[in-house]
Amino acid sequence: MRRAIVFVACAVVTAALAAPAQAGPSSSKTQGQTTEYVVLYKDGVSLEKAHSAVKAAGGTIVKENAAVGVATVRSSSTAFAVDARKQSAVDGVARNRAVGEAPKLARAAVNKSQAVEKEGRHGSRGSTSSHKPSAEPLANLQWDMKQIHATAGGSYKKEPGDHRVLVGVIDTGIDGTHPDIAPNFNRALSRNFTTDIPVDANGTEVDGPCEHPSCVDPVDEDDNEHGTHVASTIGAPLNGLGIAGVAPDVSLVNVRAGQDSGYFFLQPVVDALTYSGDHGIDVVNMSFYTDPWLFNCTNNPADSPENQAEQRTVIQASERALAYAHRHGVTLVSAAGNGATDYTKTITDASSPDYPSVPGEAPYSRTIPPSCVSEPSEGQNVIAVSALGISTRKSYYSDYGNGYVAVSAPGGDSYDTADNKADVTHAILAAYPKSLAVARGELNPDGTPNVPYVVRSCKGSTCGYYQYLQGTSMASPHATGVVALIVSRYGSRDRVHGGLTLSPARAQSILEGTATEHACPTPRAFTYTRQVLQSDGTYLTVTTTHTCEGSKSSNGFYGHGIIDALGAVSH
Repeated sequence: MRRAIVFVACAVVTAALAAPAQAGPSSSKTQGQTTEYVVLYKDGVSLEKAHSAVKAAGGTIVKENAAVGVATVRSSSTAFAVDARKQSAVDGVARNRAVGEAPKLARAAVNKSQAVEKEGRHGSRGSTSSHKPSAEPLANLQWDMKQIHATAGGSYKKEPGDHRVLVGVIDTGIDGTHPDIAPNFNRALSRNFTTDIPVDANGTEVDGPCEHPSCVDPVDEDDNEHGTHVASTIGAPLNGLGIAGVAPDVSLVNVRAGQDSGYFFLQPVVDALTYSGDHGIDVVNMSFYTDPWLFNCTNNPADSPENQAEQRTVIQASERALAYAHRHGVTLVSAAGNGATDYTKTITDASSPDYPSVPGEAPYSRTIPPSCVSEPSEGQNVIAVSALGISTRKSYYSDYGNGYVAVSAPGGDSYDTADNKADVTHAILAAYPKSLAVARGELNPDGTPNVPYVVRSCKGSTCGYYQYLQGTSMASPHATGVVALIVSRYGSRDRVHGGLTLSPARAQSILEGTATEHACPTPRAFTYTRQVLQSDGTYLTVTTTHTCEGSKSSNGFYGHGIIDALGAVSH
């Protein structure tokens, strides 16, 4: 599992994000390169005291989320983190990441027309699907939707979703111009909380040169592909083009917290969650883990005191933001991860920290006990989703664990075949930005794809592109889509924001209660065999064994069962 959880086969800022001016670092401190930090205020402390504490430690606040007491701070004092932690108004400090700067000669941006979107805050219930639902042109390739009964003859007929239901996609962005997303894309509510990062502390390219002078991408742009795939799985419309999502009539809101490169840093994630809570988002999809630590440990002996303190801050800040969103009516859905590990056992992680906050920082091996936490999937009130293949077996890469996984959903498994050789069509097909297909040379001069993992669908002169990906990143949006259907079906009028609302506890109860129970395999120690194609044309046999624990109604592979879109809206 790495950053965005996929395995390949801001025009307006709220008052809570205002940045109060602060004095620079004290001249008595050793001055070094300016570094960015995330500072967590003590719970309940006044902003005045918090600001004074940051100033006293030699920091300058550049962004603040007052709702949960988190601030982005810059300082050139080499002692800032130590001095800030000594302040009574500060709960924790974590290094953040480099600040994006537009290069002197920025590359030309891909020209994208602005999509016309619907507001998603008016209209009658189900008004966008007065017609009888019919299968989309690529429906025969969507084995995943058949697995959970999200089809023209299944859940679409009973409940296709309601445009007043808002689904937040906390990801790398959404291509809001994609013709199989644009009808359901809510540009007015969408926000981008990230700034492109050209290079890291070691000078290695991260996002690359900024496409825009501000280094902040528009809210209808996705230069990664991940967020667009996720969004269309949730809510691609029934429009006679390409595919349909699990909930084809809901509104999709880009609540971007992921970099172009796929990193997800603490401050943008916190901001995306609190924004979702403040603006009536009904459910968010989180197919990522918060960098730079795959697992955050409070007192791992392999970590330095500085790194231990940093990880404690990540946990505290993440949990505050998750709790804030949940308290404000947001159902939280997350991918379980692609590490092929049991989260309830002691494991080894050699991937963290995966981003150098200071020059020379590199990953190192750590023993990870179950007490360590991966955010957000192990956060409070978060629904963790494992991935399944076409046969309904747990995907070979999917993380698992009895008590960790809440539900399971199709995420793809290209090796889930009779001969154990990869078949790309056993991954998940969803929307793909045309700009990326062009840039990567995946299209012929006439616009047809020249690679097997990209598919085109046209309606008249309008064409959309789609690609096969697999991962728990692909499983999570299926569950998010079912939650959106649940809110559409059973929600009541949101008196604060004007849409529909349903308590997260009720939504989760219906999701889990209507899932199809699936027992552990027999034997419980299941061996995956993969015939992996080598560069010389031969195949290498790879085997791994995962053990499923628990009962039929709740176990480490399937959680409470395989989600069921039709069952959820027939509750």
